[in-house]
Amino acid sequence: MANYTLEINNNSYSVDVTPDTPLLWVLRDVLKLYGTKYGCGIAQCGACTVHINGLPMRSCSIPIEKVNGQSIRTIEGLSDTADHPVQLAWEEVDVPQCGYCQSGQIMSAVALLERNPNPSDEEINRAMKGNICRCGTYARIRSAIKTAAKNMES
Repeated sequence: MANYTLEINNNSYSVDVTPDTPLLWVLRDVLKLYGTKYGCGIAQCGACTVHINGLPMRSCSIPIEKVNGQSIRTIEGLSDTADHPVQLAWEEVDVPQCGYCQSGQIMSAVALLERNPNPSDEEINRAMKGNICRCGTYARIRSAIKTAAKNMES
């Protein structure tokens, strides 16, 4: 066991876990931040996507020792009231079916729009490629990203 200091959603946390503990389990089991989901456990589905130093990363495969002292943002850190423009666009377009993958989808979409406020379909597809939606709502996801981009512009 070792002590790690994490900055998550602009709050500082100290956790005592083994160095190889995946960030996802620290978020969910230790800190009780349940918005980040477990999907595959091998960084292939994107359900566990969080931002680390502003970049979308798969938290299921990142050992806690690799993120010690880094800035982490989870779905809970987007907005206290779920009114981030991407979250609002998700509701407006009615993206989710089962909803399981949505926090990872939203985190990837936010990262895309933060670096590219007006992405093309091809850029959206490329940025979202690593996020699997078992319900197949990809067209609605793309539409919601375009809606969010438009709403963020005005």
